[in-house]
Amino acid sequence: MASQDPIIKALQDYTTCDVSDALCKLKFRNGGFLSGLTMWSPQRQDGPTKIVGPAYTVKYVRLDDPSPKHPTHYIDSVPEGSVVFVSCPPKVPNAVYGGLMSTRAQASKAVGSVIDGRFRDLQEHRDLDFPIFARDVGTAPPYELVKVVGVNVPVKLQSEDQDITINPGDYIIADMNGVVVLPKEYAVLALPLMKKQVDADSQMAVAIKEGMSFSEASKKFR
Repeated sequence: MASQDPIIKALQDYTTCDVSDALCKLKFRNGGFLSGLTMWSPQRQDGPTKIVGPAYTVKYVRLDDPSPKHPTHYIDSVPEGSVVFVSCPPKVPNAVYGGLMSTRAQASKAVGSVIDGRFRDLQEHRDLDFPIFARDVGTAPPYELVKVVGVNVPVKLQSEDQDITINPGDYIIADMNGVVVLPKEYAVLALPLMKKQVDADSQMAVAIKEGMSFSEASKKFR
């Protein structure tokens, strides 16, 4: 069933680059880009796959963290239409997401998963035609190193380059360009800027093909 959220419906018309352009104009750091996360399924950095949906966040920590383990499995409470966003501590060689997770997420009608860490069972995700964006692949299961301590809680991107938080319900947009977080409070402000930018770029492309310089076209249409 198509999402009833008008924001999600509107975002279907735009790429991650369009979203980042708008967020940069709104002074949101890095245009919401989440570095190091790329498409692995259904294809590796190829094709028209795009996912848009509210973040359903999952927080992993190392076993020596005193926080209690989450009492139930996060994958059994994935909301329809959501993007599963799994956060893993840095430098964990084990995978924190596998093929059965995508099987359950797909059955729950999630639109895709983003793994801030490693995942495994690559072919299983591709056989499901289920979108996966992640840092890398792995083979070992997670339980010897990490545990889930929070579901639908704020999580920080595990990157030395960025200090950015993904909150439950923030919009996640992902395609072959990368993964972007659009905070809920920015969405209504960002959408008109996306349309304006895309319209201007379309006019610029036509003018440049007809011989106008980039500088002239930029000055005229932007």
